[in-house]
Amino acid sequence: MSGGSGRKAVQRAKNPTNKSAELPSSDQTAVAVSIVVPVRNEAENIAPLIAEIVAALGRRWVYEIIYVDDGSTDATASRIGAAMKERSNLRQLRHTVSSGQSAAVRSGVRAARGTIVVTLDGDGQNDPSFLPDLITAVESGAGRIGLAAGQRVGRKDTGFKKLQSRIANAVRGSILRDGTRDTGCGLKAFPREVFLMMPYFDGLHRFLPALVRREGFEIAYVDVIDRPRHSGVSNYGFFDRLWIGIMDLAGVWWLIRRKRPTPATTEVTEVAEATVVTEEH
Repeated sequence: MSGGSGRKAVQRAKNPTNKSAELPSSDQTAVAVSIVVPVRNEAENIAPLIAEIVAALGRRWVYEIIYVDDGSTDATASRIGAAMKERSNLRQLRHTVSSGQSAAVRSGVRAARGTIVVTLDGDGQNDPSFLPDLITAVESGAGRIGLAAGQRVGRKDTGFKKLQSRIANAVRGSILRDGTRDTGCGLKAFPREVFLMMPYFDGLHRFLPALVRREGFEIAYVDVIDRPRHSGVSNYGFFDRLWIGIMDLAGVWWLIRRKRPTPATTEVTEVAEATVVTEEH
């Protein structure tokens, strides 16, 4: 576990319910953890991954699973719909057109009810058995941990993709100094309110370690075992191609350089009585 120099405590509410503008006002379900899964054309992977998520979490937390269908053109929506009939804690959000993984993650986080949000890719490469470790890392941080980041071990990608990732991570690390060897892993956990503090841009999920440190939080790292996807092919492009993310890298570097200390702020609730001075004649 590694931490930044500044610290900002996240005070958890006694009631874990987080209401979102996307939720109907009549929905009062209280959950502690929201699992957000962005997907695009992953019909064959829906049922197996949901079953694994349920098995991994068991009854340790009151949780919900939010699938964000990012403009799928296959049977993804209907497969999620079929699973919703069997699981009351499963929700589906839909983008009418594909807007990218960052947009899908953001939609899921904004709609989440849990104070802690966990993300994982919908292709099955992220093993849900590591979800409890990520959640526990955030909980045990007592407000200091702004992100628990999965770090892949034994990646199942091609040699070329591994090389791309290694080069991009090295360049990113040398510029941003975020102390993270692998920002591309989809397994991440964070307090919902911390994520919503972040400036939104396409590719945000790849820069979370640097931006979380910028806000003064610490980061916990969890080694996770990578595995082959259940079926199908990758539907999202890799940030690992450095030239695609070079402008974002420059932008995040600028944000970090421009960061100024947040002043301590207190609210005055009592007004002191003014002293009246009278002159005697």
